[in-house]
Amino acid sequence: MTWFSSPSDAADRLGATGYLTDAATATTTYLAGALEKPLLIEGPAGVGKTELAKAVARATGADLVRLQCYEGLDEARALYEWNYKKQLLRIQANQGNDATWDETHDDIFTDEFLLTRPLLTAIRREEPTVLLIDEVDKTDVEVEGLLLEVLSDFQVTIPEMGTVTAVRRPFVVLTSNATRELSEAVKRRCLYLHLEYPDADREREIVVSQVPGLEEAVAAQLVAMVARLRELELKKAPSIAESVDWARTLIALEIKDLDDDAVNATLGVVLKHVSDQERAVKELRLDRAGR
Repeated sequence: MTWFSSPSDAADRLGATGYLTDAATATTTYLAGALEKPLLIEGPAGVGKTELAKAVARATGADLVRLQCYEGLDEARALYEWNYKKQLLRIQANQGNDATWDETHDDIFTDEFLLTRPLLTAIRREEPTVLLIDEVDKTDVEVEGLLLEVLSDFQVTIPEMGTVTAVRRPFVVLTSNATRELSEAVKRRCLYLHLEYPDADREREIVVSQVPGLEEAVAAQLVAMVARLRELELKKAPSIAESVDWARTLIALEIKDLDDDAVNATLGVVLKHVSDQERAVKELRLDRAGR
């Protein structure tokens, strides 16, 4: 399967799904498909890393398989595990049939008893697949070792069954918020893309495309306010998705001017910590006298 025919084709097809790209993003996305290399995307939370993987799936008609990473993730949750309860029942049933251990072993270590997790699921699929390994920096360092075989050869070794090799290589996207440095071994196997918050013109274009009916003047006010909020030392800066949510909020409330009163009334849409709201009110000198 040819994922995209060119960088411009990637930009056009991703744009048709609602994901607007710059030249670097479109080019790197095209190359990830053309070279069959995993794509590692780093950047702050909320800049569209995960959404890019979803957009690739939408643009190409592929299915999305997602591995959400977290501290404590292990092989059983990432690759596969055996259905031990079902195996035990089969062993007990075979005891009455005078089956040898070798016969029982061959009987219980089969697909019937295998519980596939996202990595193995993506490897085994014959249909076009986008494999999203989300927030890989949240895992322990040891988990990266599980990824190396997948990212190098697109295969998984199951000791009891042998090596499973991908018939059709998935389009692999790894995302990282850069809370810790990933190993060089993982990085060597990937193409790299760094995403930052878009500039004002690009974010206004995104917001307007996602929120029909939003007036250009209000969109400009919203984007400017979001940019000011991101300059503050907040626990969580507003994401692009929260900018879009804010725009939809203004439409729902029929707000035509994002003045202090409007910001005060809707600040909870973009700032989800009390301390962040208090800092924004103080630093931006918002008038809360009426609240």
